[in-house]
Amino acid sequence: MENSTLKIKFFLVGFSDHPELQGALFAVFLFIYSVTLMGNLGMILLITTSAPLHTPMYFFLCVLSFIDTCYSSVIAPKLLADLLSDEKTISYDGCVAQLYFFCSLVDTESFLLAAMAYDRYVAIRSPLLYSVIMSKRICCQLAIGAFLGGTMSSVIHTTNTFYLSFCSREINHFFCDISPLFSLSCSDTYIHDVVLVVFASLVEAICLLTVLLSYVCIIAAILKTGSAQGRRKGFSTCASHTTVVTIYHGTLIFTYLRPSAGHSLDIDKVTSVFYTLIIPMLNPLIYSLRNKDVKNAFRKMMSRKLLD
Repeated sequence: MENSTLKIKFFLVGFSDHPELQGALFAVFLFIYSVTLMGNLGMILLITTSAPLHTPMYFFLCVLSFIDTCYSSVIAPKLLADLLSDEKTISYDGCVAQLYFFCSLVDTESFLLAAMAYDRYVAIRSPLLYSVIMSKRICCQLAIGAFLGGTMSSVIHTTNTFYLSFCSREINHFFCDISPLFSLSCSDTYIHDVVLVVFASLVEAICLLTVLLSYVCIIAAILKTGSAQGRRKGFSTCASHTTVVTIYHGTLIFTYLRPSAGHSLDIDKVTSVFYTLIIPMLNPLIYSLRNKDVKNAFRKMMSRKLLD
């Protein structure tokens, strides 16, 4: 077939190989998406309305919640609709848009997590100069830089993917992702695979090296702290961020940077559920459950609501 005949729509296989589970999967994914929206939008509301949380750390956390809300929303509504529909289709342009926004937000989050690691380094290494070094202007520039980096990376991946000629319209996935689209190509994808691996590796290398260098410096600064209580507080401050970084980057590396011979689209579906739906749900829980400032701000907000 020519690409012109394929630009009408693609068919998303999704989880249709288990029709008896469609209802149960809809209930589970609806619950996950609802918790994601409530958790992340609640975190944004709490941070923006609580003066004690108007610090660089919580500014980045607010941006992270915004990104998680957006990129889970790129996937979840379409997935939920398909689970209730017999014809799971997406237009060619809709597929392009979904892949573009997904890649953009995923890479933006990678860059933002790197900026958050640097923020933690400055907070522990130079606490007295923290508010000066991490000024509002610097924080905004780091956040904008993360979005620009994600956008540039997404343009490359989206162009690289849809430059291919497709011989089939049946995508063995629940959304338009790179590997399933590559598998539809009737042309040689070797160069496209190389481009994917090179640019994905570059983003991961920049972000992970920033995180690792920041934490090496953080650990060195914490170990110089005289008291055991100071060291414990320092490590506790970074625990939530290291948990999020480990889960997030570990899943992305497994999905996109393992050898192509080891790729299984069915396994990719499971890991994709994890980083598109579950991680955005977990992030606000990880940051709030271990954070006294967030819990105190939440109690004060609830007290004000009850008094009103």
